[in-house]
Amino acid sequence: MKKILYILSLLLSFGIFAQNQTVFEKANNLYNQGKYAEAIDNYSMILDTEKHSAELYFNLANAHYKLNNIAPSIFYYEKALQLKPNDADIKNNIAFARNMTIDAIDVVPDAGFSKLLNTTTNKLSFDAWAQASVVLVFCFVVLFLVYYFAYSTLNKRLAFIGSIVALIFVFITLAFAFHKFNLDKMDNPAIIFAQESKVKSDPNTRSEESFRLHEGTKVQIVESYSGWNKIELSDGKTGWVNSEDLKLLKAL
Repeated sequence: MKKILYILSLLLSFGIFAQNQTVFEKANNLYNQGKYAEAIDNYSMILDTEKHSAELYFNLANAHYKLNNIAPSIFYYEKALQLKPNDADIKNNIAFARNMTIDAIDVVPDAGFSKLLNTTTNKLSFDAWAQASVVLVFCFVVLFLVYYFAYSTLNKRLAFIGSIVALIFVFITLAFAFHKFNLDKMDNPAIIFAQESKVKSDPNTRSEESFRLHEGTKVQIVESYSGWNKIELSDGKTGWVNSEDLKLLKAL
């Protein structure tokens, strides 16, 4: 029975893939014909099947950009960047989209050791750092076994030194993995979708207005409470925004 269910699910997944590919090609043709709204509808049909890709997000963002839909275009470019963070085309297009936003927010850069640590940590994903640790543990075990069973003094010495070096790098890569995990955990970006959003000092409509944000602005969610999100901007400003005014880039 389990084998039959597995085969059926496999056939169903192949069917969905083939259907999505057909819809994707249709959407691309509509985009090339300048029918951007219809292209968006077809790209969105693929998203509804929960089959996502950087290419899908990128094309969807391009279609929204053509229609001057600031917030959706930036949102989907950001989604594409999450899957392909080093893609030059995505970076180039999102820069154009960000130029359409109203809010000019300064970025407070990291400095010194913190900048070096975060830059190095973000070179790889958490999974990549963890995989590197596993490979180094394997190297350590192999080198230690060589040291234990080797007859030559030179081979013993080299294997011992190699095993110690591998062990040191195990701890280093593990440290980077845990640091990457914490960075990803604290990273909770969102895009303002409201044309204009009033940022409050407290999570209620009666509180004082701190400042205003406009569609397409990227913020960080630091806290949520009763239909409100506490946000932080890249310049360090904080405040509370109605949850309906923004859209999270990460699924919770």
